[in-house]
Amino acid sequence: MQRPQKFIKLAALTAVSLMLLTPAFAQTAEPKEDKVVAVVNGHEIKTSEVQMAAEDILGQLPDIPPKLRYPYIVEYLVERHLLAQAAVKEGIGDSEEYKRRLALYQAKALRDAYFAQTIVPTVTEEEMKKAYDTESAKVAQTERIRARHILVASEQEAKQILARLEKGEKFEDLAKQYSLDGSKEYGGDLGYFTAPEMVPEFSKAAFALKPGEVSQPVKTDFGWHVIKLEDRKMGGAQPYDQVKTAIRNILLRKKTQEKIISLRLQSKVELKDPDLVRFAEEARKLRQKAVQQRKDSAAPQGEQPDGTDAPALTGEEPTTGGGKSDMQAPQQ
Repeated sequence: MQRPQKFIKLAALTAVSLMLLTPAFAQTAEPKEDKVVAVVNGHEIKTSEVQMAAEDILGQLPDIPPKLRYPYIVEYLVERHLLAQAAVKEGIGDSEEYKRRLALYQAKALRDAYFAQTIVPTVTEEEMKKAYDTESAKVAQTERIRARHILVASEQEAKQILARLEKGEKFEDLAKQYSLDGSKEYGGDLGYFTAPEMVPEFSKAAFALKPGEVSQPVKTDFGWHVIKLEDRKMGGAQPYDQVKTAIRNILLRKKTQEKIISLRLQSKVELKDPDLVRFAEEARKLRQKAVQQRKDSAAPQGEQPDGTDAPALTGEEPTTGGGKSDMQAPQQ
């Protein structure tokens, strides 16, 4: 139930060259009002420090509910300052370990400040609206459906699930209990998707259903599925105000990568480890192949590999389709 290994590897290779941006990181460096939110032995923790901490840790902890993020980050900072203060008392500030870490963190701080002061201001409202107008015109009026599924290992298990559904048990409860893929945490919910996004056997069965209907067992390479159709609608671009943050982050990623490429061309970067040299060459080939594949598939789908993401305009909620990635048709 995993994506092909080559795409997992490609993601790992490209991650080292892309700065993954969160909405918090895409904000300006200074908040409107820098309030004191906590004091640790005299040290004031302000909202600006909370914002900078969010840039570092929220990307690593995506499962924290939004309403709990602020108190979580403040508590994280309280604990960090308690340990930092203890380190000062014990003379850790004079150690070589501290000096090595300080040099590393200084480079990160300079990078982050460069991003906030130099790159962020270049993304204007006018540019975002232009990108929206361009991409929304490309989003085809394609039918999308929202479905749930329960994935099991055998046809017999799928039939047993169907029998329990016919007796009145809830689909969501059975999915959470028995489904073998990531969508089980969401009651089998795959969110909205188009037919080409899923493997053919699954899409054929799902798109044949009416809202509320449940399929007979469906076999794919992943196993046996019981599918319930929740809704169907025609696609199309969401209003600008609902997707402007996503567009802004996409443009920031694009400009950041362009800047990195420009700096590399002007700089001398030497890899001394032979394994790193081979790794870099493999990464280069995979990136070239991925770009070419995207170009080849762009025309029939009305998408362009220009740094903006049409799916961001559809308004789909990634948090409600937790297992969709397991069911997506593999790219060739």
